[in-house]
Formats: sequence, structure tokens, C-alpha cells
Amino acid sequence: MAGLKAGAPTPQSITVHEASRVLEVVFSDGAAFRIPFELMRVYSPSAEVQGHGPGQEVLQTGQRHVTLAGLEPVGNYAVKPTFSDGHDTGIFSWDYLYELGQRQDALWADYLRRLAEAGADRDTPMPPRRGGGGHSHGSGGCAH
Repeated sequence: MAGLKAGAPTPQSITVHEASRVLEVVFSDGAAFRIPFELMRVYSPSAEVQGHGPGQEVLQTGQRHVTLAGLEPVGNYAVKPTFSDGHDTGIFSWDYLYELGQRQDALWADYLRRLAEAGADRDTPMPPRRGGGGHSHGSGGCAH
């Protein structure tokens, strides 16, 4: 199946905790993770966040209080969250959710380092998107 490595753990339960803004995922190997919505948003696997290649990543700011407006299943291999800021183009495979949960501490440290290098913090609003010359990442996502 797409999005799954052979023999990789699969979710046994997925719970959205709105008040604490975390997605709790319990996997078949017994691993359980509480992944903050903010971490999911800033590490979304979408082209809007990751770009189309190394060095094209877009630092996400102002996401401290992001919530999940929806969480849709994608086949038997992933979920697609809709975040309160309207971002809805990332598909989170079971493998990717496991990686986010497993690498949470390192990913947070990297995110905070990148924010500091950019002179921003978790509450700095995202700069307005530039028009022309680039790609549009509007409601339909990237059209490539």
C-alpha cells in the first residue's frame, strides 16, 4: 500500500484532543504519541511547507494556537487534516505520523532554531504571500 513500509506499524486508534491541541496516535507496535497540532502544521508534508526540493522549505510562523478543523481518512494509509488557518494540502501517511511522534523532540528543537535564525518566534504572523513568478498554493494546493 502507498504510504506504508512493509511491516511498518499502523494506527490502532487516532484521537483528536481539541482542548490540548494534540493528535494522539496509538500504533500496532505499542508506540503511542501525542503530536501537537502546531508540530503537524509546521512540518506538513505539503508542497506549500516543504517546497518542491531541498532548500525550498517555507518556515511556518504564527501557528502556536492552530487547531484542527477536520481530519479525513485517505484510503487505508493516511489522514488529511484541515487546520484552522485553512491549510489542508498535507497528507500524513502512517509512516510520517510515526516519524513525527518518534522525532518530536528533535523536530521541535530544529523548528525553534530556525525561528530564532529568522528573527521570528512561534507567534510571529506569517508574511503575506508574494504574487507572480512563484506558484499558487491557494485552496487547491500546488498545481504541479
